[in-house]
Amino acid sequence: MTDTTTTDLPPQSATQEREKSKELGSLRALLPFLMPYWPLMIAAILALVLTAVVSLTLPLAVRRVVDNFGSEDPAILDLYFLAAIGIAGLLAVGTGLRYALVTRLGERVVADIRKAVFDRVIGMSPSFYENVLTGEVLSRITTDTTLILSVIGSSVSIALRNILIFFGGLVLMLLTSAKLAGLVLLIVPAVVVPILVLGRKLRGLSRENQDWIAASSGRASEQLSAVQTVQAFTHETASRMMFADVTEASYGSAKRRITIRALMTVIVIFLVFAGIVGVLWIGANDVRAGVMTMGALIQFVIYAVMVAGGVAALSEIIGELQRAAGATERLVELLQTEDAVQDVAQPKTLPSPVRGHIAFENVRFAYPARPALNALDGVSLEIAPGETVAFVGPSGAGKTTIIQMLLRFYDPQEGRIMLDGVDVAEMDREAFRKHIALVPQDPVIFAASAADNIAFGRPGASQTEIEAAARAAEAHDFIMGLPQGYHSPLGERGVMLSGGQKQRVAIARAILRDAPLLLLDEATSALDAESERAVQDAVDSLAQGRTTLIVAHRLATVKKADRIVVLDKGRVVAQGPHDQLVSEGGLYARLARLQFTDGIAAE
Repeated sequence: MTDTTTTDLPPQSATQEREKSKELGSLRALLPFLMPYWPLMIAAILALVLTAVVSLTLPLAVRRVVDNFGSEDPAILDLYFLAAIGIAGLLAVGTGLRYALVTRLGERVVADIRKAVFDRVIGMSPSFYENVLTGEVLSRITTDTTLILSVIGSSVSIALRNILIFFGGLVLMLLTSAKLAGLVLLIVPAVVVPILVLGRKLRGLSRENQDWIAASSGRASEQLSAVQTVQAFTHETASRMMFADVTEASYGSAKRRITIRALMTVIVIFLVFAGIVGVLWIGANDVRAGVMTMGALIQFVIYAVMVAGGVAALSEIIGELQRAAGATERLVELLQTEDAVQDVAQPKTLPSPVRGHIAFENVRFAYPARPALNALDGVSLEIAPGETVAFVGPSGAGKTTIIQMLLRFYDPQEGRIMLDGVDVAEMDREAFRKHIALVPQDPVIFAASAADNIAFGRPGASQTEIEAAARAAEAHDFIMGLPQGYHSPLGERGVMLSGGQKQRVAIARAILRDAPLLLLDEATSALDAESERAVQDAVDSLAQGRTTLIVAHRLATVKKADRIVVLDKGRVVAQGPHDQLVSEGGLYARLARLQFTDGIAAE
């Protein structure tokens, strides 16, 4: 199997030109999440300013202590030592307070971001997931938000503190010795240039690294979610190689980022401290000449070290900020992605009670991934309230597309779909979907208990109602055979159940929902003959008084339908009851001969 992922560029870059980094300005997108907690922000800033001011005060106490070593009054020396201890205590309290406030703020904001991103992607139409791997979305919710947490909860406060110390230290250096401070300032351009030059390169590498991490997560999620298929086709080695290629590409990108960041750190720290040593040399000569006191020189050196340390810390933190800026861009992309299906500003409501009258009016639709091929080609169809209509036809005829269009997972390119006289495109999706129960072809079972899975579409249902739905779907007996009965966890994707058992749980879920519209997409395809007959009886009973749409390959399951609609290449080619369609010949009659002759059931 050939891996289509290139290892020269991140996955997104291999298919489209990515927007270039907006530098640290991208972090402004976090402001809407920060502003609701402005009291906490102000308290954190005050604590930060307090620690910075106290830090800048400490060298003054040191100078007094040094200059008064020779004092004849020991009380003065004791006083200065006590003042130094008091300043250290205040610094400790302020630092602890700053940490508590900033960390709490970071955790709160990141929790809000994660909820906002999940709220956004959980409502996106299926076309969104045609281009984005689920694993990549999860990577953004976890890995990217963790980076932002480190920035809000640590890096930003440390950066602001070091900025305050940098400027405050410079001012106090000038007041201590303008001559030595002037010499120190000559070093600043030599330090800033490599930060600017290498920082630009670092931003691009940070974004690339995050893209590779997301690709690695997406690939792993895809393979692990289909682990039985992977193992059944002995694809483990190929899967390992594909994952290893993406992971190694991610490591290579990280290695380049680390190299640039390490180089920037080496240059900055060397220039800063080499400059300090030079200034200290000149200052020592001034002390020998009596131009300044030893305490003043020590005070100046401490401020110089604090300023240099601030610059070095900023060079380190800028790397973290740049990585967070890239992560923020990626999260903002998700939050700002326009869904292909949009709810109108003032949605219409269904008349009450919902009758279930459905009308397709000249509907044309092509999936975004296959725009040149119409999945539905001018379909016009009316379904009366309470009618049971089955859709049959060869694979790719458009049967499942009918279900997806009615649920408004997609909007048609032409025509419209009406529900009780209201265009579904003019209604709130969540509002009208509440009146629909779905049994999909591939039933989804959640990592929850059997009862929770059945009650998924109706969380407030009682245990009695849940068990009644399970009995109707022929699921009660096997559920009671589980270790904890209805409270037994079914495992991720229902690994505890067989295919037929999963489908019966999904049918029980639809029965419990008790909606006026029932959509069955190959609802009995995974059942054995005996279970299928029992479930079919339950479905026939459930369909009474409801508008029911059935998609099926097994014609035996749709013979009792009020009407059978035959689809081929996205068009309605015939419709009517079973006997009429058989007598008319054509596609349905050919399918019937294949499935009913000599008891052969061809799928």
